[in-house]
Amino acid sequence: MSASGRPSEARERLLNTASRLFYTEGIRAVGVDRVMAEADVARGTFYRHFEGKDDLVRAYLEATDQQIRARIAVAQKEIDDPAIFLRAVAQGVGEELCGAGFRGCPFINAAAEYPDRHSAIHQAVLTHRSWFHQVLQDAFAQTGAADAVRSADVMVALRDGAMVAGYLSDPQKANETLAHGVASLVAAG
Repeated sequence: MSASGRPSEARERLLNTASRLFYTEGIRAVGVDRVMAEADVARGTFYRHFEGKDDLVRAYLEATDQQIRARIAVAQKEIDDPAIFLRAVAQGVGEELCGAGFRGCPFINAAAEYPDRHSAIHQAVLTHRSWFHQVLQDAFAQTGAADAVRSADVMVALRDGAMVAGYLSDPQKANETLAHGVASLVAAG
């Protein structure tokens, strides 16, 4: 934070640069020296804002999480019907995986690169996934689903599969499969 209480411009440049590079090239493939160079930030400034690379990676995941939470909050505000909300979540995921430059789920990618469940990075992944599952579980409960937890489990698995399939093969087919799966899940109640 700067003296004004707003996030520092240098910190934002570092985080934006790291986010772009980590997502497009992989976390382990990108060093902090490159992030600093592309963000045009000196080493001392980097270490004023981040303890090291792992702290930067954690901040990247937390920022990504906050962006997703904000989009979900808007959808929750705009959509009263939980079944329509669940289909809208699937549609949003489908649009993401069909978007230009899609390289898979940043959280799945990070978990693959940081498999130690006790690391701060893996914990940031688990925090996001737990929150997302709870959002879906709450929506399924509101639809009257017989087993809201199980329905949320299935939708998360459908989403994960669509994210991977969208990156590895035909994104449109992955999108259509996700939409069909979620519509079937919602209809089954």
